[in-house]
Amino acid sequence: MFYHGFNKYMNHAFPKDELNPLKCSGRGSDKTNPNNIIINDVLGDYSLTLIDSLDSFVVFNDKAGFESAIRNVIKHVSFNVNSKVQVFEANIRVLGGLLSGHLFATDPRFGFKIDGYNNELLELAYDLGQRLLPAFQNSKTGIPYPRVNLRYGVPKSETRETCTAGAGTLILEFGVLSRLMNDTKFENVARRALFSIWNRRTDLDLVGNVIDIQTGQWIHTAASTGAGIDSFYEYLLKAYVLFGESEYLHIFNEAYSAVLRYIRDETGYLYRNVNILNGGLMSAWVDSLSAYFPGLQVLAGDLDNAIKSHLFYYNIWRKYRALPERFNFHLRNVEIASYPLRPEFIESTYFLYRATKDPFYLHVGEMVLEDLQSYARVECGFASVKDVLTKKLEGRMESFALSETFKYLYLLFDTENVFNKLDDNFVFTTEAHIFPLTAQYWKKTWKHKDNFTCSAYKNPKKLASSILERPDADIARELVGFEELSLPFLDPYGYCEAPQADPLILDVSYGEAPDSDGQLVIHVQYR
Repeated sequence: MFYHGFNKYMNHAFPKDELNPLKCSGRGSDKTNPNNIIINDVLGDYSLTLIDSLDSFVVFNDKAGFESAIRNVIKHVSFNVNSKVQVFEANIRVLGGLLSGHLFATDPRFGFKIDGYNNELLELAYDLGQRLLPAFQNSKTGIPYPRVNLRYGVPKSETRETCTAGAGTLILEFGVLSRLMNDTKFENVARRALFSIWNRRTDLDLVGNVIDIQTGQWIHTAASTGAGIDSFYEYLLKAYVLFGESEYLHIFNEAYSAVLRYIRDETGYLYRNVNILNGGLMSAWVDSLSAYFPGLQVLAGDLDNAIKSHLFYYNIWRKYRALPERFNFHLRNVEIASYPLRPEFIESTYFLYRATKDPFYLHVGEMVLEDLQSYARVECGFASVKDVLTKKLEGRMESFALSETFKYLYLLFDTENVFNKLDDNFVFTTEAHIFPLTAQYWKKTWKHKDNFTCSAYKNPKKLASSILERPDADIARELVGFEELSLPFLDPYGYCEAPQADPLILDVSYGEAPDSDGQLVIHVQYR
């Protein structure tokens, strides 16, 4: 059913950036209001959704659709446009999409190699990479400006403040571009930005949310696993997986240890916003972007913590039939009610199923699928949810719905998919683009010295046979205030009490029944 939405985009939105599924039309950037950064940070008048979804055709095993999409990109896309875009979004959605499409169009292993293809996507990626480089040029720290005009470079009025994720989520795409083009400048600037962020960590090994690119001072001092920081952790670990360079793993291990020590709360289910200087709580909410973290914990081999943190978001979804942008865990209610079809919870569900094979995660995927089908599907695709309480919709189907959300749902259920069997050092980027980088692009100095492997999941040998039947599974339900009528409240003292019920009272009397020839009859009445 989500593939139906995929084709609807091709029919109604091309060559615009994004589909308005309520109007069956596409749209590009908001030229009438340059300050509309919600739209203009992402939409750049370069067929965003088409590029972002190229490798979705591969996952869906649509060879004709993949080739048609590739040829449409070659024919119609240019980056010589007067558009100011966010470096982070252009990198993960557009540069990543082009590189992944190129890899599949040239790699015969997957059966999507295109006859007559002459590296046009790679040339487009190189052109885009060149247009993003001015964001780094006048930065004293090497941390890039957050936005760049694709034609004119960094505007003079551009802010010096950027988020940690924006600067720390470049190394995969820039690194692959450098290696494919044999041009080190892209990987060098991305690497410098990543290490510049890490080198400004506090004594607690925590990084903040917003930093000044010129002074290196933290502007917003909250550490979390959510918005503004999330993919910084992700790219540390995935850079190690893809490139095999141990320093990325060592930094990730230090950063992850700090997350467990200071950001994870005492229950083990919840990851908070804390002060980078002292670990003190700074806010009582979590955001939907942080739902990716259980999937990253799976990749790190920490299944116990992944299972627990996933259960927290699972119960939020059950409570609202979606995942609100912000949830207040103190008040146990919604702070920001929108749900723009984000993939992070589904992503973690997919990785946990691949690691555990527990059918519980298939049931979670079925729940998500049925909910989206019930309230988000419209004639021309799937609409973002403006309010999870009322299920009111709005006319946006962001590119990540096709690039990530439905891709992970498809892979969850398609157990025979090639990417569920591929034994290689490939990664899904933070936009779910697939990078199967072959050994010829590894650095000659690469040597795998770590022997880093994850232990296989072992289901506890108890009466319980599934994640949901764990003795502690309902703690997450209590944390989000989800009152499931079929289940009793948990005892606050931590042990189970025998249920209390009214005593059964019987009224018994003796007598003779009419026409019974004197036979004794016992009358019993319940009350």
